[in-house]
Formats: sequence, C-alpha cells, structure tokens
Amino acid sequence: MVMERAWLAVKIGLIITGLFPPIRRAAHACKQSSKKLMSTPWHVLGAGSLGTLWATRLARAGLPVRLIVRDQTRLRSYTAAGGLTLVENGQASTHAVPAETADDPAPIRRLLVACKAYDAENAVARIAPRLAADAELILLQNGLGSQDAVAARVPHARCISASSTEGAFRDGDWRVVFAGHGFTWLGDVANPLAPIWLDDLQAANIPHEWTADILTRLWRKLALNCAINPLTVLHDCRNGGLTEHHCEVATLCGELAELLERCGQPAAADNLQAEVERVILATAANYSSMYQDVANQRRTEISYLLGHACKVAERHRVNLPHLQQLQQRLIARLCSLGLPSD
Repeated sequence: MVMERAWLAVKIGLIITGLFPPIRRAAHACKQSSKKLMSTPWHVLGAGSLGTLWATRLARAGLPVRLIVRDQTRLRSYTAAGGLTLVENGQASTHAVPAETADDPAPIRRLLVACKAYDAENAVARIAPRLAADAELILLQNGLGSQDAVAARVPHARCISASSTEGAFRDGDWRVVFAGHGFTWLGDVANPLAPIWLDDLQAANIPHEWTADILTRLWRKLALNCAINPLTVLHDCRNGGLTEHHCEVATLCGELAELLERCGQPAAADNLQAEVERVILATAANYSSMYQDVANQRRTEISYLLGHACKVAERHRVNLPHLQQLQQRLIARLCSLGLPSD
C-alpha cells in the first residue's frame, strides 16, 4: 500500500512537470487536434487544375477546406461525384471536400482564388459581400493585370499573389492529375509580413516560399510564358518542338529582357533566354497551358500574358516589333478558330 502511494505521488509529479510520456503524448495530440479544429477554413474559388490540386492536398492534411462552385447545377454535379479526386503517381484518392455556392451566407476569412485570370475580378466581386473585415485572398492567376483588378474590388482585404511552377491537368470533372512537382512563391507588395497560414502549406506538403519581391517572380513567369506558350499554339507543337525554332525564341527573349529592364525588373531579365531554353527541354513532352486551352476550345489568357507585355511596352515607349507581331499572329489564329482574342 505504501509503495502504491509512493508511485502515485511520483506519477503525479511527472504529470505536473510534463515528463510522463503517455500524458505528454495525449496532450500533444489534443493540442494538434484542437489546432486543426480551430484553423480558419480554406475557401477555394475555382475547381480547375490548381484549385483542385491545392484543395485535395489541404484536405488530405486534415485542414478545413470548402469548395465554392458556380451554381446549384454544379453543386449537384459535385455532390454526385462524391468529392474531388487527386491522381498522384498513378494512384487516385477522393476527398469529400464540402462544397457550397457563391451565394452561401457564411463569412469567408481566407480565400484561394484559383479561377482563370479573365474570370478572377468578376468571381471575387460576386463573393465580396461574404468577405470578413480581416479577409485574406491568395491569387493563383497566370500573368499580370488580374491581381490589381481584384485588389481594387476588395480594398479592405489583403491580397497575396502567388506564382507556381507546379504542373497539373484535369482528366475529368472534379479530377486532377498531379503532373509535375514544382514550387510556389507567395508575397504581398503592400505588406512584407508573412501570414501565419504558411504552416498549413507545410502540413499539406505544398512546397512554397514567402518572398518580399513577388513582382519579380510574376514578371519572370510572364516572360517565360510569353516566350513559350504562344509559339506552341502557332507551331502546333509540344514545348519540346520549339527547339526547332531557336532563332525565334532567342529574338523574343531579347525583346522581353529589354522590356523587363525598362520596367525596373532587371532580376527578372537576368539570363532569361537560358531559363526559357531550360524549361523547353525540361518540359519537352508537355503541351503548354495555352495550347491545351486552344485544343479544348477554351478562352486563353492572352490579355494577361502577351497582351499585358505589349501594353506595358507601349506605356514605356519601348519598340518591340517581334513581340507585337507575335501578338497579332496569335490573335489571328484565335479568331480563325472562333475563339475570343481578348
């Protein structure tokens, strides 16, 4: 009896000091569980390839995610599918992410805007009444121009831009194939302070880095897209097919580098041609996103890529004849296919 009381006293002492392993582990598990329960939900606007890729990985990590779909018809379609399906390394997994329409009354504090650049402003404007006073928006759009338009629509919200090199494509409704591991840079031109939810990305195994110079990343990616995407459409080829058009690629890279220098983005211009050639070789078997849009009779993001570059060149009075000619050739091709050219 004396021994039992002595052991009980020791055990109580260990518990109080936090050194009793079972209690410590249970407390840690409880803390982790509480953290997930208390996490701000990730609302995902846009169930395209990147939106679905982010939503499924966040959900897989046990984080609260809600998908926002266009209307009741799409909501019924999603419900029938039973969730979002991620195909990674040939293995498919379905995640029953709760879904809602834009008209749902629940407030939104964290919104991942993953729709196309040309849809972003109107999509966010529709959902703006639901945004909380301290709302944060993460903008995953290609190119430049849409970020400023979205920020102007919701001046009270913090808008964080993202530039991603991850590869994904949809092989069916509510399904995404993780095609290429990459990296995502995030930053806020108005506020260099990193948000606390970067821990969520770590938990979801989404490779990322916070940068104080996100504009350099966005301009660099825009230049890469301008040098590759339109040419794959015009030459009807995979990225690797551009190795047969080396002189054309080099000329465009020269003009794009000149534009970046004039825009105050020398870091984005540094060794641009070498990186374009590296990307062409590394993704030789892939079709560019613009090629895929055209092949599937979808609107392209020309206005936020080539169109934005040409507008900025005109504003800075930089003469870039090959870039402007490329824009006109691409517009003509889109018109001949009955696709929008804006």
